[in-house]
Amino acid sequence: MSPLTIYLGKFFGLSCLLMCGAFAARPRSCQAAIAAMVRDPALMLITGIITTAAGVASVLAHDVWSGGALPVVVTLFGWITLLKGVALVAVPPAWLAWLYRWVYGARRFRFVMAAAALFSAWLTLVAFRA
Repeated sequence: MSPLTIYLGKFFGLSCLLMCGAFAARPRSCQAAIAAMVRDPALMLITGIITTAAGVASVLAHDVWSGGALPVVVTLFGWITLLKGVALVAVPPAWLAWLYRWVYGARRFRFVMAAAALFSAWLTLVAFRA
């Protein structure tokens, strides 16, 4: 397994795990921040540009679809990041607002964070053991 795969697995896993922890510690303020973000077109545009650039960098550096779960998951993270960035720039803001409300709504917030935290913990563990 390449050192880049291991590094990106650690990076994506730890980053997501830390964000899930922060979101779980302050769920209401995080939900309010997300709601405010989707109402601000300039912030959505800047976030989309940065996310697209991060996704392009990840996909260009690591587009590996074989070799086990870790390389494939790292590649998926890169592609998801790229697609999310493009969506933030190209999709109408009303649609994005609806999607964010649906994903991060009060009823689903804890479930989404728990699922993301479990997956991130798995990714982190696998990357550090590689």
